[in-house]
This record gives sequence, structure tokens and C-alpha cells, in this order.
Amino acid sequence: MSTSDSSEPHNENEAGKGRPTPRRRDREAERRRPLVSNDRKEARARLAKERERARLGLAAGEERFLPVRDKGPQRKWVRDYVDSRWSFGEFLIPIMFAVIIATFLPSIQAQFIAIIVLWLFFALTVIDATVAGFLVRKGLRAKYGVDNVENGVRWYAAMRSLQMRGLRLPKAQVKRGEKPR
Repeated sequence: MSTSDSSEPHNENEAGKGRPTPRRRDREAERRRPLVSNDRKEARARLAKERERARLGLAAGEERFLPVRDKGPQRKWVRDYVDSRWSFGEFLIPIMFAVIIATFLPSIQAQFIAIIVLWLFFALTVIDATVAGFLVRKGLRAKYGVDNVENGVRWYAAMRSLQMRGLRLPKAQVKRGEKPR
């Protein structure tokens, strides 16, 4: 019986690794890098260039620059569908601005009419967004199959249709009246 406490067999002929174990302080010093490069102007210029590229990529609809909410072929189809049609929601903000101006008119009747027009336009906008959501779901079911339609596409379509066309991100990739692919 062996008097050794170790359960592992020890081979006397094994050679060591041939160098001393590095000290922790030395290893940490090797890995240490500055958070900001020594040439700050060059680093700032590089970051500005990367941000500009990301901004242009987002505007152009490049998949790798899109937020998660906008990624995927179904979301692209929804964007193209919404961008290809006119919607009441695009004009909601300008109408609201006109109503604010109309409230400064001295005529109470003009103010009342402006408020009524705003509420009617708001109702039309809600109806239009709801209809757009149903049409988007119908189009996606026809293209991708009934069981393959992502959740949230109707809401995505409604929210995009409420934005003014020029302010949408990613920018519109289709002309009005053009069919989405």
C-alpha cells in the first residue's frame, strides 16, 4: 500500500512546463488597454464616422442597422405596404397645428368648428389605422401563410401609418401606389 495522500498517480519522469508561473500583476498589465486611444481626435473622428454610417444605414433600411422592432422580411413588407398608400394619420399633426392656430381666432364658432373637425379627423385616423392593420395581416397571410404571421404587425403598421411620411425611419423605400414585394 502506498503512503501517499494523493489519489492521482505521480510520474517522476514528467517534465515541467519549462517556465515559471506568471504573476497575476504581470498578466493584468499585459491585458490593460486605454479606454480612449491616445489620439483622441482620431478616435472621435472614427466614432463620428461609425455613427454617421449607422444613421445612413438606418435611413436606407439596411437590416444590420435596424432596431429589433424593424428587423425581418415581414416588417419590411409592412413598411413597404404602409409607405405605398395614403393615410389620414400622416396629416394628423398638421391638422392639430392648424387647430391650435384656429383657437387663437376671436370667433368662438371658428374655434368650435376647428375642434369638431379635429375630432372627426382623429376618428378617421383611428379607422384608417385599424383598416390598415387588417389589410396588412391579410397580405402577410397570403404571402407567408396563415400560421407564419408575426405577432404585432398590425400595431406596427398602425404606428407607422400615424407618422408623417418624411419623418419615418427607416425612410420609405417605395413610391405611393407601388405594390410591396
